[in-house]
Amino acid sequence: MIDVCIVGGGMVGSACALGLAQLGLSVVMIERQQPQPFAPEQTPDLRVSAISLSSEQFFKSLGVWRYVEEMRSCPYRHLSVWENSASRTDFHSELLNRPHLGHIVENRIIQLALHQRFSAHPNLRCIFNDKIDSITLQGSANIYLESKDVIHAKVLIGADGLNSVVRQAANIGVQGWQYSQQALGINIKTKAPQQDITWQQFTPQGPLAFLPLFNGYASLVWYNHSNQIDYLKRLTKKQLKQELIKNFPKELVDFDVLDCASFPLTRMHANQYCKGNVVVIGDAAHSINPLAGQGVNLGFKDVQVLLAVFGKNLAKFDESKHGSNDNHVWIKEYEVSRRGDNLLMMSAMDSLYTSFGNNIMPLKLLRNLGLMLANHAGPLKKRALQYAVGIK
Repeated sequence: MIDVCIVGGGMVGSACALGLAQLGLSVVMIERQQPQPFAPEQTPDLRVSAISLSSEQFFKSLGVWRYVEEMRSCPYRHLSVWENSASRTDFHSELLNRPHLGHIVENRIIQLALHQRFSAHPNLRCIFNDKIDSITLQGSANIYLESKDVIHAKVLIGADGLNSVVRQAANIGVQGWQYSQQALGINIKTKAPQQDITWQQFTPQGPLAFLPLFNGYASLVWYNHSNQIDYLKRLTKKQLKQELIKNFPKELVDFDVLDCASFPLTRMHANQYCKGNVVVIGDAAHSINPLAGQGVNLGFKDVQVLLAVFGKNLAKFDESKHGSNDNHVWIKEYEVSRRGDNLLMMSAMDSLYTSFGNNIMPLKLLRNLGLMLANHAGPLKKRALQYAVGIK
């Protein structure tokens, strides 16, 4: 019997697997699809994330950030949000005496960087390109794969996303809803020097966002109602470019459209993060509106807290020889630590979503006044930026 089985080898699951292996535990990670190897000539992937300073520090502690830098990422030093030019709020890394505020990185690059460290840990086994047939939780966690491989683990961690099979196997309920909007991710190649700013303009239909990538590439995110996103997806690249020019702010430099894909926006919160010897993390535990790009960073915070809880309780963990559900009460400390913080961020994003989606004039004046005040708030502006990038 192994110590921990992790289902889901995306960014959050892989970080958790590596961290637990570094604690000396025996770990098996199961991931349905192995990421494509990196080659410098590849154009950027559509799935990218804004990696906060806090998450960057976490990756450095795991010994993987240098692998990200050896591949590719884009540091950003400026962050701007506005509804109209009069209410614009600008943040700069100099406010925190930092060289940058974060990095925009392709999700696959983060995965690959984490996987490069796996080989240093013989106590970590990866199973790729296999599917789960069933899970039973009688005493130990028993994971049956379609390949007929069977994993017996003291603890089972679900890092397998919104429709988590681990969460369902443990009968952990959820609360939430799907938003009326969707997001269209669009990769472009700009005809301008490399940029170091990420910006977001709020409109009644939803935000318009720009995320810089490497070598002049960039990612645009267009939030809008589902029928409008469906219309935009059917356009040719030339037609989509014209719609972008028409709707995005003047800050968008000249560009060519490369590719696009849509994704739904869902709020989901698991009723429990821990049940017996089952734990859920990342999107398996919570999915939020991605207005501020905080989703994956919340997942990395989950991992950091969970690793700290395991680290403090290694002796207790060793005592649970048979993986009994009753022997892992100490894991609840993870849920106690993370649930409130995640709920606070989810509620904050919903407030933004509701506020900027409402075009009633008094509310519009209030939110623009709020943005203007934020731009001149001194210590409050600095504190807001510290919270956004995950540092104290």
